[in-house]
Amino acid sequence: MGLASPGIVEYADCFKREFMSQYLVYLPVAFLVATSLMLLLSQNWRICVLALAVQYLAAFWLVALIWPVGLAAVKLVAGWMAGSLIGATQPESELMDDHFKSKAGRALRLLAAAVILLVSFTLVPQMQEWIPGSTPIVWGGILLIGMGVLQLGMTTLTLRVFFGLLTLVTGFEILYAVVEYSVLVTGILAFINLGLALVCAYLLASPTMQGDA
Repeated sequence: MGLASPGIVEYADCFKREFMSQYLVYLPVAFLVATSLMLLLSQNWRICVLALAVQYLAAFWLVALIWPVGLAAVKLVAGWMAGSLIGATQPESELMDDHFKSKAGRALRLLAAAVILLVSFTLVPQMQEWIPGSTPIVWGGILLIGMGVLQLGMTTLTLRVFFGLLTLVTGFEILYAVVEYSVLVTGILAFINLGLALVCAYLLASPTMQGDA
């Protein structure tokens, strides 16, 4: 008498699966929002590298919803290797940008990020006519592309520029994963991520090498 009937248990399991499939998928999008804001606002390179690693993890989560986990993991591994290459150069501990040192400058960046977030969400229905993916995946891709362009347009610092490029490429990877399943293109995009990281590491280390010479 005290046990729940099989019908109630089956209904509860069905509700749980539906809830997980409909709402938990937005969790990686929340991570993308948080990490892209951290990359835009943080003045510490270690925090930015950590945010980049979490951003690649969230992107892997979204891509794994439509691709085999093994192939989607290529993006995660390549992204983490790119972050490791940048972190290994040991740049300056601060990422101070002369144009945005003040609280007003940070507020301007935060306002611009809020606009990108709103516009990206608004564009999802129109983009789904061309890219037949679920709302979280399309939104995540558009969001990263917008935040990457924003980072590129608001700084001239080498490290921030490459953070913006890596963010933009990750957004493109998410949208491309919806359109086509391609092992070759996945490998090419992984090499692009690693290539950008190598160029960034070289540019960050070159002043030090010149000083040693």
